[in-house]
Amino acid sequence: MSSRIEVVSRVSGRRRWTVEQKLAVLRDAFGPDGCVRAACEHHDVGSGSIYTWRRLAMSGELAGVRRQAEPAFAEVQIGDPPALPAPIAPLVPGLIGIELPSGIRVTVDAAVDADALSRVIDALAR
Repeated sequence: MSSRIEVVSRVSGRRRWTVEQKLAVLRDAFGPDGCVRAACEHHDVGSGSIYTWRRLAMSGELAGVRRQAEPAFAEVQIGDPPALPAPIAPLVPGLIGIELPSGIRVTVDAAVDADALSRVIDALAR
């Protein structure tokens, strides 16, 4: 019989880790031959801490360097107001002004052939 006893315990309370210690744990966990589980056992640290430290290291916050946030707004330039559109046609008796949704304006007189005007408007509307 062996009288040897091995006691395995954890450090009670919160541990304080320096940046160098955290980086050493991260090298053990994510290095070329790294293994998170082995790093947890070797350094007596939880895997949640390792992944949190990795996230902080990747963002630069682990070393106390924070990235500047990119501006979330666009540049605005104020210019002169646009000119008002010209009237369709001068108010002349017998003239008809037609403005299509595309902005094309057609002015015809009262003697225009209705079928021809319809074909022209259909062609312009395409």
